[in-house]
This record gives sequence, C-alpha cells and structure tokens, in this order.
Amino acid sequence: MEKKKLEIIEKSSDMFLKHGIKSVTMDDLARGLGVSKKTIYKYFNDKDDLITRIVKTKTAQDRTVCEECRHDAENAIESLFQISEFVSSMLSNVHSSVFFDLKKYHRSAWEVMEEHKHYFVKSQIKENILRGQREGFYLETIDSEVLASTYVSIMDGLFDGQSFDLDRLNFASIFHEILLFQIRGLASDKGRAYLKNRMKP
Repeated sequence: MEKKKLEIIEKSSDMFLKHGIKSVTMDDLARGLGVSKKTIYKYFNDKDDLITRIVKTKTAQDRTVCEECRHDAENAIESLFQISEFVSSMLSNVHSSVFFDLKKYHRSAWEVMEEHKHYFVKSQIKENILRGQREGFYLETIDSEVLASTYVSIMDGLFDGQSFDLDRLNFASIFHEILLFQIRGLASDKGRAYLKNRMKP
C-alpha cells in the first residue's frame, strides 16, 4: 500500500477512535493530518470509503497479531493474554460512540467488522479452546463451538453501546474483565494454577 495512503488511514483512525466518527468531518481530518482535502480524496472516494478502508486495515492487523500470538505463546492461556494486550492497546482510548456511529452510518465498514468477528475471531477462540484442552489447561468437557459462539455474543454486547456503562468504564478495562471471566470458566486445575501464578503482582 502506498505510504501516504497508509499514513492517512492510521492517523484518521486515531482521530475517529478518539473523538467518534460522526463528530469528525473531512475538514477536521485535513486539518488534523496537515494535508488538503484534495489529498485525502486522491486516495478515498469519501468518508465512508475511508472508514471502510480503516476497518479492513485494522482487521488485517488483528489477524496478523492473532496468528503471531497463536504461534509464539507457550500455551493457550498465554496466547489469550497476548491477544488481549494487543486489543486493549487498540481500545484504550476509544470514544464511546464509535461503534454506534459505525453501525448506523457506515454499514459497509460495519459488515467488514461483523464478518471478521463472526468468522475469524470465532475460529481463533475455538482453536484456542481445543489447544488448551490438548495442553490440559482447559476442561475437557467444554464444547468449543458453544463457548466460541458465547464469546462472540459477549463481544456483540461490548460493541452495541448499551450493554456496558461506557461513560464509567473504558473498552480496554471491560475487555480485560471479559478475558479473565472467559479463562476462569475454561480453566482446569492446571489452568487455574497457571493463571494464579501469572496474576501474581
């Protein structure tokens, strides 16, 4: 991807995540990026096109990081923690209206994110559960398909803007609590021992 186009995507993403999508105009973007609107329109048809490209770029990055965590982590629990750290860093300063704006005003981008969540993320969670069971860190009786679907449903609640008090809690802290809830429900005695040791200050 052309360097300037990628730079616009990354910097625009930061502005949208921090301030909300609807509240940031193309004029705001141009000023914030230090470029003319003509430069932005050289690479993107309109705001909707830019938003869709941002989501595609971010989901591609997410896939790359998840694959790296899956291969590099010493076990299934550690893999989830590494992925959580990456996601939390992305969500740490997200404005509470971002996902509402995305769903209401930018359906193409929303559908890209939904497909990513319901196919890639679900498959990664399912694989993580199966790995943890093979390693003895997760309970053998857990149905990986059911639990992976449950995880995605919880993520739906995180992004719907209604299930959690986003004025009091930020996305990153909520996501971390969801992760711990998930691991504690999956963990065998061996897994709980590993988690307890890992959580020591």
